[in-house]
Amino acid sequence: MTPSHTRISKAVIPAAGLGTRFLPATKATPKEMLPVVDKPAIQYVVEEAVAAGLSDVLMVTGRNKRPLEDHFDRNYELEEALHRKGDRSRLASVQESSDLATMHYVRQGDPKGLGHAVLCAEPHVGDQPFAVLLGDDLIDPRDPLLARMVDIQEQHGGSVIALMEVDPSQIHLYGCAAATPTGDDDVVVVTDLVEKPDPADAPSNLAIIGRYVLDPAVFEVLRKTEPGRGGEIQLTDALQALAADPALGGPVHGVVFKGRRYDTGDRGDYLRAIVRLACEREDLGPDFRAWLRSYVTEEM
Repeated sequence: MTPSHTRISKAVIPAAGLGTRFLPATKATPKEMLPVVDKPAIQYVVEEAVAAGLSDVLMVTGRNKRPLEDHFDRNYELEEALHRKGDRSRLASVQESSDLATMHYVRQGDPKGLGHAVLCAEPHVGDQPFAVLLGDDLIDPRDPLLARMVDIQEQHGGSVIALMEVDPSQIHLYGCAAATPTGDDDVVVVTDLVEKPDPADAPSNLAIIGRYVLDPAVFEVLRKTEPGRGGEIQLTDALQALAADPALGGPVHGVVFKGRRYDTGDRGDYLRAIVRLACEREDLGPDFRAWLRSYVTEEM
């Protein structure tokens, strides 16, 4: 396939999940709005898209997700109250989220899986390559993974997925890639994909993490993709078809990420992400690290 020369500008963020692992907190609050220090997790994801040059963001939502739209909208009453108080710092933080990007929203009427959520984005995306960012993976802004993936897609066309080496005993928690090396140390050609394989059957220890840059050909493949694991339409299955037959819209490349990733997908990793990010903050880090050392020494 001839590489695309259209500059990628659109990002899709699936956010229709129920967040059952965080119940009861997510009974009335979207899991994407749970705070990571003092910002909701979803804001980190939008900021990452914008930093990579993707200022047109479509969020695929579902029932009870209205707070996501409210967060990225203006709150004139709050802004006016902060303005009257002269609280410029908090006013700037409130306005930051509404000024980040051009936001769009579409509902995924039925929870049919990630592949179906991506398919819901087709009317907005059209025939342009686009990025998909999952909110459970927060990527440190000092390690610009998405920007690297966009560069690889623009060089080679097709689709690009983010990969990370994991302990083989953990590969059953992820989609897994079989791949061959290229001339770039961090780039591979993906030849096969398996969704959450048994460790004994896994083709590698390269796990798919929640960043994708996709050729629009993926939509046609998704329309033909039968429900897979869990009875859902799996994006991994569609990408496997593209990797197996590059004439459909391939090739599929992988960027092997070795940077800082904060997993907020389960309660333990969510708490660890908060601690790591708080420790690195200039305003919170020194006092928080001192308290943490004291706590570990005295209580543990």
